[in-house]
Order: sequence, then structure tokens, then C-alpha cells
Amino acid sequence: MVTIEGINMVELNPVQQAMKDESATQCGFCTPGFVMSLAGFCLSDKEPSYNNAIAAIDGNICRCTGYKSIERAASKVATIMQQRSGEEPTIFVVKEKILPEYFSGIKERLQSLQALAFNPKPSAFFVGGGTDLYVQKHEEMIHAPVDFLFDKQELNGIQQEGSKCIIGAAATVTDLAESALMQQYFPHLQRYIKWISSTPIRNIATIAGNFVNASPIGDFTIFFLALDATILLSDGTSKRTIPLRKFYKGYKQLDKQPTEFIEQIHFDLPTPNTKFNFEKVCKRTHLDIASVNTAINLNVMENVIVEAGISAGGVGPVPTYLQKTSDFLKGKKISEALVHDAIGIAQTEISPISDARGTEAYKRLLLGQLIKAHFIELFPELRMEELMKA
Repeated sequence: MVTIEGINMVELNPVQQAMKDESATQCGFCTPGFVMSLAGFCLSDKEPSYNNAIAAIDGNICRCTGYKSIERAASKVATIMQQRSGEEPTIFVVKEKILPEYFSGIKERLQSLQALAFNPKPSAFFVGGGTDLYVQKHEEMIHAPVDFLFDKQELNGIQQEGSKCIIGAAATVTDLAESALMQQYFPHLQRYIKWISSTPIRNIATIAGNFVNASPIGDFTIFFLALDATILLSDGTSKRTIPLRKFYKGYKQLDKQPTEFIEQIHFDLPTPNTKFNFEKVCKRTHLDIASVNTAINLNVMENVIVEAGISAGGVGPVPTYLQKTSDFLKGKKISEALVHDAIGIAQTEISPISDARGTEAYKRLLLGQLIKAHFIELFPELRMEELMKA
């Protein structure tokens, strides 16, 4: 892990200099985050464009300087990086004194460290990216023995096997976002992911970790519940498969033994007749957890729903697969009346509570409106004025 001190040199490096020249720092509280995110941009294999530079700093918030000066600094950094002309980023940034020389040896050092950590203690906690765990239980985890799963090659990868998609438990959100397979079958994936977390978190947070965290509003849990995904659990010796919808037994209670970890996630890939959508409402459009989120997965032939799966988060103690609503939709012809009837059934399956994210009544209203949003997105021929009736 490299902190702000780890990129300092005798003089300000070009990233720091750009922030200074553009008056992009005032109180200084947010400055290290912006500088480190831009340093990460300099090390990225992605095209060194202005848009990618801006995307790299999306997890940072400034309260006093305002963003235009920071955007100008990011533009300067992008212009510098555009000079690398296909050169390997790490070689370029060291050669041009953008970052210290020791960066050129980090890859080899990481490999040696991974070799040392190959045999964890038998009692170790299985940890994915730890992006929520180390925030919620930092004191408990400081001295706890851990077995990090995110960098285990055998648990990585996103691949197709016949009509199914197999996702390794250590696959990160960024892996999912950049997967050609996922982009092929979910054309709006990039839009969904922009609503979820931020670049630094997406780079290390794992999909399986989102499941095991068991948050009632876990975005990817809701996403994959609608797909009726299954998970392969392993304790290193034996394995078992269970539907994701049966994984949650109560608030933060899982059908999982302490010695078990998720090894793989399986789901059926969409067909030409599949219609999928994900919706999320939060207090902010970006960098926020949901008040309510929901996903829908429909197989439609000749305007009739053949198969259906719908999920919702923020409306109960666990991520919820709306079984009754899903069953009701099967065999029905698409219509405005069907949407209203489905909303009524969904209301019987949820038990939201009033909290900081909204009142019970508000969350019930949100779910109803988001179900309408699903059908508006997937079936634009439906009459808006009929759908929007109470």
C-alpha cells in the first residue's frame, strides 16, 4: 500500500505540481486523496484521456476549493501522460520522474510477499477486498489472522461455460465492469456500475464479498438475485451449491459455516428474449448507498412473460428475492394493469423500516415507482399516463 508519503520526491512531482499550479488545494484535507487517485491514473493501462483522469478521482470529495481547479489539474496530468505513446505506464512514470524509482520494482516485491503469505493460519478469516469489513470492524480486524482471497488466481476470472457465466469469488467490481462477456450480455452494465461505489473501492471490492457482507441494500446482491444466481461454497475439502436467494437467513445471518468461503458464482446468461434492468435511488446520484434498489430479469416471447425474477433491497432485513411477484408475472401479457398488480403483490412481500434512508412509507413508494421504472425502461410502448396512476 502506497500513501501520499510514498510518492514524495525532492521536488513536487508533476501531479502535486499540477494541483498547486491550478490552486486545486485549500484546506488540504482532501488533497492527498486526489493526488493518490491521479497517481493511480498515471499507473493505469487505460487510455490517458481527460475523461479517464476525471473518472480516476471520482471517489474523492472536496468541500472548499470547488471542482473546476481540480479538473484543470487532472487535465494537466492527462496531457503529461499522453506523451507515453504506448510505453508501459510504470516505466514511463519512473523515467519521467512522475513517481519515485521504487515503483519499477513493486511488481516483483508483491510476488515475493504473496509467496510468504501463501500458507495462512488455519483459523484465519476469509476476506475479499475488505472495503466494508475494515470500516465496520477495524478494531477487531487489526490483529485478526486473515486469508485474503482477492489475489488468489484460482478464485479469479469471469468466463462462459455453455449457457452459464462463472464468476470467480475474487473477481472485483472493476473486473466485472471491464469483462467483455458481461458487457456483451448486459449492454447497460457501465451505467449501473457508475451508480455503485467509486473507482478506488470498485478496484478492490469483490462480488462475493458483497454477498457475504449481507447488507440489505448490497447492490450486486440485488443484481444477481434477479438473475437467480447460485453460489458454490467450499471449506477447502468439500463443496456445496445453494441458490443466492436461500443464502440469507436473517439480518447478517448466512447459510454458511465459519470454515466456508464462496468459490464461484453461477448464473444463466441472458438469451435474445431476455430483458434485464437495475434501478437504484439514493440521497446522492453517485457515491452513496441505496435507499431502495431493485433488479428485474424477464424472458419475454410474443409480449408474454415466460420467466421472471425480481429482487429488491432496502425493504427488509435481508436482500429480498420477490418470489410471489416473480411467480405472478410468469405467463402474463405485458400491460399497464399487470405492472400495477405486480406492485400490489410486491408490497405484501416487503417489510421496510423507517431509518436514516427514509420512512417505511417512502420506501414502499420507492419500490413501487422503481418497478414502474423497470417496465418503462424495458417496454417503452407502455402508456406512461396509465403507468403513473396511483
